[in-house]
Amino acid sequence: MFEKTEEIGQFWAYGPDYSKEADLTLLDNVQFIYELCLAKLELSAFGAEFETTEGLRDFVLKNKSTELQRRIKRRAAYFKTVGGAFTDYFHILQRNRMRSVNQYLTHWIYPYKGKFHPQMIRALLNIIGLEEGDTVLDPFLGSGTTALEAQLLGIRCVGLDISPLCVLQAKVKTLSVYVVDEVTRLKNTLVYRLTPSIFNQERDFYKVLTEIPDERVRDFYALARLVALSDKERRRRHFEHAFLKNLDLMIKSVRDYREMAAELNLRLGEVDLRIGDSRRIDLPDCAVDGIITSPPYSIALDYVENDAHSLADMGYELSALRANFIGVRGKGKERIELYNADMRESFREMHRVLKPGKYAVIVIGNATYQGEEVRTVEFTIETMTSLGFRLARNLPKLIFGLYNVIKQEHVLFFRKAENGE
Repeated sequence: MFEKTEEIGQFWAYGPDYSKEADLTLLDNVQFIYELCLAKLELSAFGAEFETTEGLRDFVLKNKSTELQRRIKRRAAYFKTVGGAFTDYFHILQRNRMRSVNQYLTHWIYPYKGKFHPQMIRALLNIIGLEEGDTVLDPFLGSGTTALEAQLLGIRCVGLDISPLCVLQAKVKTLSVYVVDEVTRLKNTLVYRLTPSIFNQERDFYKVLTEIPDERVRDFYALARLVALSDKERRRRHFEHAFLKNLDLMIKSVRDYREMAAELNLRLGEVDLRIGDSRRIDLPDCAVDGIITSPPYSIALDYVENDAHSLADMGYELSALRANFIGVRGKGKERIELYNADMRESFREMHRVLKPGKYAVIVIGNATYQGEEVRTVEFTIETMTSLGFRLARNLPKLIFGLYNVIKQEHVLFFRKAENGE
C-alpha cells in the first residue's frame, strides 16, 4: 500500500521521482561526499556488491537477491528506492512537521545545539553491524538522537548523560509513543490547571505533575513546559501561546511515530536512559555490542549556561551541575587539561564495556577556544589507540552553522581488539 507515489504525502525535501532503471536511488537530500561514503559503507555492511552510475545518485546491484533488497529496503539510511519500492526510511522521513529535513518524528522536540544528524546515526548503526536485539551505548546522550534511531531499528540503546535535561529530552522522544493516548486524555484537564487565568490560581506546574502516576506522561508535560520556556527565553515568544502550540505539535509528532511504527511493522528497540557519568559507566565489562557517541564541545560551548533557564526551572542548582560537567570547569589551559583528563577516563570506560572485536564510533572535531584550535581529534585518536583500539576509518565531514566553534568534524571508527590479538 506504500508503493504508489500518489498515496504518499510528500515532505517538501523529498520528491517521488527516481530512476526506473536503477536498482537503488539515493535520497534527494544526499549532497555531501561524506554522505555518499556512508551510503556505500552501508551497502558493503549489508553484503552488497554494487556500482554507481555516472551521476553518482543511482546504483546497480551486482549480487541482487530478494533477501538483500529486503534488507536494504528495511534498514538503509541514504536510499529512497530499492528495486522501485520506497524504503522504510523514505516513509519515515515524510512524518515531519518542521521545516528542517532532520526533524522528523520526535527528533525536533526541544532545541539543542550540536545535535547529531539522525540519518548519519542510522547509517552508523548499520555500518558497525548492529542487529535487532543488540545493544548500543551512547555515553554522551545529548538530545537522544542515537536512542531514537536505534529504537527505530529494533536495537536496544543504553544512554547516559550528566545533564538531567538531556535525559528528559531523550526519554520523551522515545517513550511517549507508548503513552500518547494517556497524554491526549489528560490534555484538557492539565492545560486548564497548568495555564494561569482568573479562574485558575494553580501556579506550581511541577506540583500538578506529581499527581500523574505514569512517569512517562509526567515527563512529556514537563518537557512541553521547557520547550515553551525556551521559546520565551530565546525567541521572546509568549509563554502560554508557545506552550499550547508546542504541546499540540508534540502530541501530533508522537502520534506520527506510533502510526509509522505500526504501518511499517517496526519492532521498536528497548531504551535504558539514565542520568549518569561517562567517566564511571554503570555497566559490567564487555556489556555492549557497539558505541556511537559525540563528546561534548563544552570547551567552546558552555552547555550549562546555554540551558540555564531550563535547568533552573527543573529545580537544579547550576553551580552544582557545573562542578560535574565535562569541559566547563577551569579557565584557559586548565580547562583543556581537565577536559582531556575527563575524556581519558571516559574513553577507558568505553573500552571496558565494549565487547572485543566491536566498534566504537566517535564523532568529534577540533574546537576553537580563546582563539586557539584545540586538537581534540588528534588527542582522541592517540588516547583510544593507547587503550587498545585500532582506528579503522577516519571520515571527515564539514559543519555548517557552528563556524565560531568548529568547522569540521571527523567520524572516527575504532575497533576493540579481539581477545588474543
